[in-house]
Amino acid sequence: MVMNITSYRVEQVKDPFQIISGKRFEFIIDIEVPEDDELHTDKGVYVRVVYRVDGDVSGIVTHDVRERSTERILDFDLEDDEEAVIAEFCKEHLPE
Repeated sequence: MVMNITSYRVEQVKDPFQIISGKRFEFIIDIEVPEDDELHTDKGVYVRVVYRVDGDVSGIVTHDVRERSTERILDFDLEDDEEAVIAEFCKEHLPE
């Protein structure tokens, strides 16, 4: 999949039970997928990412690819290089 990030939003996720140490953020990252890609859908696609920051350690906790209008989780995993792009994007776009 060739990813072109078109927009995103992020918010800190409250963790009252402190199941995961550090701060967690939920990213909703809209991506544009070429028509010839198996992931393409006319309804649009986004990646939902839970990203953790704990001191100097940060990274993706979980992610899924979803269809925009139905919120249906698509049965696709990001490839390692795509996941690295998403992780770097999240790291660069953390709220202050």
